[in-house]
Amino acid sequence: MIRLLWAAIWVIPSTVFHSLVAIVAALLGVKRRPGGGGVYDWATVDWARSVLWVAGTPVEAVGLERIPRGQPVVYASNHTSMFDIWSLSATLPGSTRFVAKQELGRVPILGLAMRRAGHVLIDRFNRARAFEAYEQAAATIHSGISAIVFPEGTRSRTGELLPFRNAPFALAIAAQVPIVPVYVDGTYRILPKGSWRLRPRPIHIEIGDPISTTGLSLDDREALRERVRAAIVGLKARVDAARPSP
Repeated sequence: MIRLLWAAIWVIPSTVFHSLVAIVAALLGVKRRPGGGGVYDWATVDWARSVLWVAGTPVEAVGLERIPRGQPVVYASNHTSMFDIWSLSATLPGSTRFVAKQELGRVPILGLAMRRAGHVLIDRFNRARAFEAYEQAAATIHSGISAIVFPEGTRSRTGELLPFRNAPFALAIAAQVPIVPVYVDGTYRILPKGSWRLRPRPIHIEIGDPISTTGLSLDDREALRERVRAAIVGLKARVDAARPSP
């Protein structure tokens, strides 16, 4: 509990500061820089790295060399904790934006900063608005910025993979960019959904081979969904097999 309180004392002002940087940059008309390195990317990456450092949760990534260079992609990752967001933001190369639930847009300051930085907020309960948001996400990808999606749609309470939704795969097909499967290990044990106890430990990110969407149509989204899910299950099995015996 003490470690969580200490982390919270840092997270709140850090979130406000980095959010204000993004908001002020937008007000000044600063453009997003595809490929990474702009103020919006700095605000996200520096925020994430500072939170990970204060929480005592170093990140190790395996397979970064598998990520296609010189083009945007859609990263599809499992989701069990808020630490997934920070670890992926701090680790994945280039310029990235999350496709996230609309509820985050209601968080004071942070929600506005997310919109100004180009993160895409999805209204999961309004089909028409959800499609509009995915069209916005496709436009973001076409501008040279990669998207990070959580196909489960919410955080798993058990650490096991939940069923995947179709929409993220329709997005990748519409954008005609590769999907890179990602498995994040360790975050569930750090801070499970609904828990107030922080258990610092290393985070491991396993990155798989990109899966092409070239030539696919929306009719192929379910088959693509199953292929990506199988890839993430395989990454999980690889991580579990390499874990030292207790």
